[in-house]
Amino acid sequence: MDVLSQATLAVIMVGATHYVDIGAPQDAVIYYESATQAHMILPDGASFSGDWRFTDAGYHVAWQDGPAGDWTLNYAPGRIGYVNGEGEELGTITRIVFGNSENLPGS
Repeated sequence: MDVLSQATLAVIMVGATHYVDIGAPQDAVIYYESATQAHMILPDGASFSGDWRFTDAGYHVAWQDGPAGDWTLNYAPGRIGYVNGEGEELGTITRIVFGNSENLPGS
């Protein structure tokens, strides 16, 4: 799989909501409000807001009262995967909606 560039990340992340299959009955939902703020709700109902920024290899996110880490988005035809800093794919995007489709962080 290939890693998405910063220019591509900016197009599909900033101002968009990602639905991510993490192996649970429901998708995790991540809304990238701006180029510096993001919000996430996990299938178990836990929600986080935090700061994020682009890095040379992808991006870094630091959730308030939650984890921080480096991530890349890898792609192959028909799929985009969320890959953590250790190189493990932890989820795949099932859909991208432009805008705040889940009204995060108000969940």
